[in-house]
Amino acid sequence: MRLQVTDLFFRSLFAFFIIDLHSRRVIHVGVTRSPTDAWTTQQLREATPFGQSLKYLIRDRDSKFGPNFERVAVTSGIKILKTPYRTPRANAICERFLGSVRRECLDHLLILQEKQLQRVLNAYVDYFNRSRPHQGIQQQIPDSFGSSRTTSQAGTKVVAHPILAGLHHDYRKAA
Repeated sequence: MRLQVTDLFFRSLFAFFIIDLHSRRVIHVGVTRSPTDAWTTQQLREATPFGQSLKYLIRDRDSKFGPNFERVAVTSGIKILKTPYRTPRANAICERFLGSVRRECLDHLLILQEKQLQRVLNAYVDYFNRSRPHQGIQQQIPDSFGSSRTTSQAGTKVVAHPILAGLHHDYRKAA
C-alpha cells in the first residue's frame, strides 16, 4: 500500500507499506521521493528475505508496480491480487491503516525530509505492532496476536512510556 505525504516545502514523499492482513502487523515500511518500479521491487525484496515469503499480495493498479515488481513477486511464490478500479473497500484493512497513520501520526507533525519521515514511520509502526490494540483482532496487539492473554493483578503499578516525543504512550506493568 502506498501513502503520499507532503513535506513542509510542498514536495511529495511516498511511503510504501506491507501489512499482514491476518494479524494486522506491519511487515515493512519504506520512504522515497520518487517511487519507481525498481524502488518498489527493492521494497518487496527487503520485506521478504530469503526463506520468508508472503502467500498473497493485494495491491492497486498503480504504475509503480511494474513488470520488475511482478517478476520478483512471481519468482518468490507470491500470488498478486489486483483490486478493481475505484473500490477502496477492496483493500479496507490497508486503507484503514493509512487513515490511522494520517490521523494518529502525520497530522500532528511537520515533515522536512525523507529521512525524518522514515524515522517517524518506523517509530509509529513499532508502536502500532507492539502496543496498539486492534478491534479487528479482538483488542489484541499484532505482535502478540494468537497468544493467550495475561490476567491483570490488582495493585500492579502501570508505567507510561512516551512514543514519538509524547504523541502516543505505551502503558506497561512495572517490573
